[in-house]
Amino acid sequence: MNVGGVEISHPEKVYFTERGETKLDLVRYYESVAGPLLARLGGRPLLLERHPDGASGKSWFQKRVPKSTPDWVTTTVVATPNGTTSDALVAADLAHILWAVNLGCIGFHVWPVHAATPEVTDELRVDLDPSPGIGFPQVREAAGLTRALLEELGIEAHLKTTGSRGLHVYAALEPNWDGYQVRAAAVALARELERRHPDLMTAQWWKEERGARVFVDFNQNAPHKTVFGAWCVRPRVGAQVSAPIGWDELATVEPAELTIATVPALVAERGDPWADIRPQSLEPLLEMSRRDLESGLMDAPWPPVYPKMPNEPPRVAPSRAKKAQP
Repeated sequence: MNVGGVEISHPEKVYFTERGETKLDLVRYYESVAGPLLARLGGRPLLLERHPDGASGKSWFQKRVPKSTPDWVTTTVVATPNGTTSDALVAADLAHILWAVNLGCIGFHVWPVHAATPEVTDELRVDLDPSPGIGFPQVREAAGLTRALLEELGIEAHLKTTGSRGLHVYAALEPNWDGYQVRAAAVALARELERRHPDLMTAQWWKEERGARVFVDFNQNAPHKTVFGAWCVRPRVGAQVSAPIGWDELATVEPAELTIATVPALVAERGDPWADIRPQSLEPLLEMSRRDLESGLMDAPWPPVYPKMPNEPPRVAPSRAKKAQP
């Protein structure tokens, strides 16, 4: 069948087994949230999470579009940390999203840049990740404290569920910084949150040092990193959505209940909670970063796929480093 100019094959295939939603239900969901979705994803490169047999089936991540991609599909060249390039799908319009869904894409991971200006990172993405032993009430509290610190610095933040166990706090940025600067700002934010709330939040990269705290994952802002997209559907049997919410919804939100079956009605009822998002200055966080470095702090560890960075501490877990000492 044809939807929005895109041929959808096997629309009856069940993608989400909890309620039996199909590929066509996923297509209809994206149609229903097209405005808010494209306001956040429009013009950005996408990493595809493909599940051709549905959320319960085999899957893989795909950065490159297939060789059989139609001529009308917009792509852009993206790079990995080691410099490997590939042609990635661009969220040019709804048809591009539906084309990927037809390929079995359940899950869009989004670059923090636009295809037209890859040198500019225009989103700060604070990933609040619960460590073992941490429940969603603690993540809620961490999100509120993150917002409070950003507001203190004059930075307006917005909130969304991850579609899983955490929360994302976003700030749209003025087009003045690259990914390295944005990550430096994220490191400074994580460290300050840990200083202020050491029993609840941690900036420790090594899992063995985190304890039962909410990890502020600064490395989600490393250059070339993607984050699960706003309004995008997770490959889970319940078809949960990574849904933007208002701060007034934080105390009562139950992420498991935000699904392709419920989110369209919420959007129709109360609109897009991120409709008024506006670019912010990163300078207050960069000033905090400069103070940290001047005080003698090193950079935080980078993920293992990245080259060794200047001022980075040894990239080895502390327990292993101790064992290696003579």
